[in-house]
Amino acid sequence: MRYTNTLQCINYRAGQRGAAVRRMKSTVLLASRIPLMEKIGYSLGDSASNLYWKTFEFFLVIFYTDVFGISSRATGTLLVVTGLVSAVADLMMGSIADRMRTRWGHFRPYFLFGSGPLAVAGVLTFTTPHLCGGEKLLYAYITYGSLMLIYTAVNVPYCALMGVMTPSSVERTSISSVRFMGAFIAGLFVQCFTLSFVKFFGRGSDADGWRWTMVLYGALAVLLLLLCFFSTHEQVIPSPQQNSNIKYDFHDLFRSRAWLVLVAVQLLTVSAFTVKGAASAYYFKYFVGRQDLLWLFLVSNGLAFLVAVSITSRLAKLVGKRQLMIIELWLGAVLVGLFSFAKPLDIWLIFALQIISSFVIGFKSPLIFAMFADIADHIEWRTGRRATGVVFASAIFATKIGMAMGAWLFGLVLAYSGYLANVEQTERSLRGIILSMSWIPAAITLMAALGMASYPLSDAVMVKIEKELEARRGVVGI
Repeated sequence: MRYTNTLQCINYRAGQRGAAVRRMKSTVLLASRIPLMEKIGYSLGDSASNLYWKTFEFFLVIFYTDVFGISSRATGTLLVVTGLVSAVADLMMGSIADRMRTRWGHFRPYFLFGSGPLAVAGVLTFTTPHLCGGEKLLYAYITYGSLMLIYTAVNVPYCALMGVMTPSSVERTSISSVRFMGAFIAGLFVQCFTLSFVKFFGRGSDADGWRWTMVLYGALAVLLLLLCFFSTHEQVIPSPQQNSNIKYDFHDLFRSRAWLVLVAVQLLTVSAFTVKGAASAYYFKYFVGRQDLLWLFLVSNGLAFLVAVSITSRLAKLVGKRQLMIIELWLGAVLVGLFSFAKPLDIWLIFALQIISSFVIGFKSPLIFAMFADIADHIEWRTGRRATGVVFASAIFATKIGMAMGAWLFGLVLAYSGYLANVEQTERSLRGIILSMSWIPAAITLMAALGMASYPLSDAVMVKIEKELEARRGVVGI
């Protein structure tokens, strides 16, 4: 082509550059979008995890005290010790996964090779051997500790995978919502059928029932993790030239106010949920006197969470992730506190409070994990180094510490209030159970709401960061 003057040449070349930029942006946008089937495939990994996590949350304490045969104080100490050890392992696992390079990616291989050991450890943990007190407690430490370490090796890479499936903050919120739909469907399954499975498989022996129930859950977990492995992909790949050093990774984390706030909020909310969740079985067995209604109570919790998760992505677009988190934590704390006013015969009030409070608090899980992905972006934007595995490992770290602290706190409440297994409870022990269903988790949730108010990464800030990172990386996946 011949140009009649210099200005025409310049205009033509500028137009070509503009078209190239528009094509690149279009390519980035298309690459950022994740097909629904891949989102569903990813959610199956959390379905597998929640077959275990919800069993821990709702049934582990009462299994150890009423079936396995160790005291509430020993149970609380066991959960704290194993929780602390596995939480430290989470951070190490995140760093290892960030540095793992295979033909399957950084994070996906752990689903393939970790699913079988996870299933075996789950069965051993819920097996009740014929041992004396000290030997039985040692067995519990070894089996549950091993289960938590293997769970770490699978779940930390699983959570980190969401941060590299797409560079889009909005799309990650959508992935997180679908993920937690899968999680809560599995949780609903656990809450609805676990005790029925125990009764069916045990045929009068709770010990046998728990063992075979975990055999079933292990087989399901293996299948779901393999489906997750084959249906997901990693798009955001850290530059091989980045200065990869675990010391720098943790230095970056502790310099991030957003990360410090989010870790504290996760720890507190999980502690609150664990106290209330563990108390539920005792609440219906000893206070309400209707243990037959426990499954329905737990199912109502799961259904309410599921409805909340299904609309979280749309609400977050309207309100903003940070603001929605603050609102739901404040309102959820108030609703949980109202359990203290329920009487044993107020069945409808108990269920109404459960459904409404669970719906309100249900927004939290998809929001907070989408925010952890935002923090990985923010640290990369600020430092030039990406450590997705370590960021998400810290989320699991906070989750495990929160669960351990919640279980420990509930164990202390039971011990202090004079709880004795399988007998009629005193007024003092019943008061401890009621407080664990109401004011204790409500107060912890209020602390989380206060902390969330100082979270600095608004949706507007993340849009700016996302655009700048796209410009640095060029076309996604290249």
